[in-house]
Amino acid sequence: MDNITYNDLEKKVLTYNNHFDIRRLRQAYEYAKKHHANQLRASGEPYIIHPLNVAYILSFMHADMDTLIAALLHDVVEDTETTLDDIEKKFNKTVRDLVDGVTKMTKLNFSSKKELSALNLRKVIVSLALDPRIIIIKLVDRLHNMQTLEYKSEKKQQEKSLETLEIYVPLSYYIGANKIRDKLENLSFKYLKPSLYGDIKKQREDLKKETKSILEMEVEEIKSLFKKNNIKAEFEIRYKDVYSIYKKLITKVNFDMIHDMISIKVLVKNNKDCYMALMLLHEMYTPINDKFKDYIGKPKTNMYRSLHTTVFGPDNRLIQFQIRTEEMERVAIYGLTSYWFKYKNNAKIYMKKDLENNFQFFKEIKELDSTILDNIEFLSQLKKELFGSNIYVYTTKGEVIELPSGATVIDFAYKIHTDIGNSMVAAIVNNESVPFDYVLENQDKVRIITDNTAYVPKDDWLDKVITTSARNKILDYIKEHEED
Repeated sequence: MDNITYNDLEKKVLTYNNHFDIRRLRQAYEYAKKHHANQLRASGEPYIIHPLNVAYILSFMHADMDTLIAALLHDVVEDTETTLDDIEKKFNKTVRDLVDGVTKMTKLNFSSKKELSALNLRKVIVSLALDPRIIIIKLVDRLHNMQTLEYKSEKKQQEKSLETLEIYVPLSYYIGANKIRDKLENLSFKYLKPSLYGDIKKQREDLKKETKSILEMEVEEIKSLFKKNNIKAEFEIRYKDVYSIYKKLITKVNFDMIHDMISIKVLVKNNKDCYMALMLLHEMYTPINDKFKDYIGKPKTNMYRSLHTTVFGPDNRLIQFQIRTEEMERVAIYGLTSYWFKYKNNAKIYMKKDLENNFQFFKEIKELDSTILDNIEFLSQLKKELFGSNIYVYTTKGEVIELPSGATVIDFAYKIHTDIGNSMVAAIVNNESVPFDYVLENQDKVRIITDNTAYVPKDDWLDKVITTSARNKILDYIKEHEED
């Protein structure tokens, strides 16, 4: 992709919005090129190659003009004498704010690089509340840097790859940018465990060679069946990514028993056709019941929607089908950024609204930011509560609640609502009464019994929670009632 030119960017942008004032884009490019004129990348190439690539990747997401301009300018304040005031005068305040959001702080007095790094990561993460587009630019910036990491020292490759897995991969997952997440995971894994990466990649390639032709014939049979039932569909044969295979293998699952190693994506017109397609596929193949997931009826916490079913295919080989509409597919690939396809220049409004109303992690980030002053502690707690391994449990209404591994029923109660936690007198998990320090597991169904006349919570609850949100609410309650 590094061979792209400004003309490639302009051409791509005009394919999805020919009403853009393209002169502004060229002006931003020339401005960035001029200010980076004497700078080279580690590869020896002119520095402008990097911001140009960031903008070009964003153009495939149908990014708005201010975002594209900010992408071209995202390093000028950090790496040149240009100021944010200069950016605002030359372009506009929105561009200034976007550039400011992705610009690292470098001129502050900190006792260690670790503190400065923690501050800069925190700045990017909490920028979601200001403008989600800041995170998107930063993710793409990190993606292109990872794509060109070969020119850095081995130590730097390891550092950047680990940071990418710990911070940027979870962020991309939470906003639903799964295409970016997959690329970041695989690039990081390639540098962290190159030998293992090569071994798994070879196994994956061997599997593709072995199964490609028979799967293509299978797809033709399915097309014929769908046609008879008046279902228009598009199909894509996919193989699990290298890093995703690695995550399965470390749980001691055998390579041949990974149920979604091979998947066939099925794109149909509407929700009704999704369920019709599922019925036809289950008539054609024997499904594995416990591998069926209805993410249309119950979307994932990052708004991913699809039907998943794993069946016994040719030669008794496991095949997963992912059935969804084209709009669901856009969300599956781009997540929050899919609003650019729908609302163009007004997408930011819908992104923020969606974050506030539908994305559980967003409230947790705001809670951590308002509670923890120390940047290193903030980052540590963020990794523990949000960016580590998570569990997904259900309310009595079937709502999916995301919690960090190790969370108890008290964490769950406060995640639902402060009043639920403050009046909890009993908890029932999977139809059995459990103590308050019960550690929840994936897929648990939880019911909280409340009594508004009971004097709860107790001091010892602080030792039974792991989330900052629950701890703060318990402390608030105790403090308030001590004063009474």
